[in-house]
Amino acid sequence: MNRIDATFARLRSEGKKAFVAYVAAGDPGFEASLEILKDLAAAGADIIELGLPFSDPLADGIVNQMAADRALKAGMTTAKSLELIRRFRETHETPIVLFTYLNPIFTYGYERFHQDAAAAGADGILLLDLPPDEADQNTDLARGEGLKHIRLIAPTTPADRVGLLAKSAEGFIYALSRTGVTGGHVAPSANIAAQVAAIKAHTDTPVCVGFGITTPDQAKMVAESADGVIVGSAIVKQVELHPDRAAAAVREFTAPLIAATKSA
Repeated sequence: MNRIDATFARLRSEGKKAFVAYVAAGDPGFEASLEILKDLAAAGADIIELGLPFSDPLADGIVNQMAADRALKAGMTTAKSLELIRRFRETHETPIVLFTYLNPIFTYGYERFHQDAAAAGADGILLLDLPPDEADQNTDLARGEGLKHIRLIAPTTPADRVGLLAKSAEGFIYALSRTGVTGGHVAPSANIAAQVAAIKAHTDTPVCVGFGITTPDQAKMVAESADGVIVGSAIVKQVELHPDRAAAAVREFTAPLIAATKSA
């Protein structure tokens, strides 16, 4: 069984919700990034979203943009991101979802990337700028076996398209708590329960909610309605603020968020 599916099956049996943590691969450097991944796993993160550094991350706010820039300046590449996963897999089994844009994957080779990423130990992929119906119309993007394809659904997604995305989702669905780019400058929407229910009307795939979650209270509120909580920019900000002790800072920041998620 895929690690993502196994994780949600375990959490369901325990009556708990998932905590999904996002960090940028190679930020602030390769070895420090590896330490961050290990500390997130040790802190109790159920799934790790690993952002592939890209020069034009248009869906990201300034915090994640700067993280990608730091990683690129530290010499991080797509190939090195896969090596980072291989190193992590030497000691840990926490599921990894690659959070990326199409450009670096297409440049690497779409089918080859899926094969190499799965061989390295990745479990899923979220391609922010590749709608599934457009992928189906492009022969170069027709083969993407090996990784679960995570779908993104926004509060403004039309109802008929919610059904299309939900039915094609694998692993889990990333539901945006609000519109806009990534970042914690706006709190999660108060309509999360209704949003999650509308998605679940079309699928049994777990629904995790992200965007704007920065505090334990917010994490608990989201976890009461969703199958999981996704925190990204607030974690990445700790790397920016504490580059010399990034892993420890990330662990200290995420621990109460994870505890709040599990208490819902």
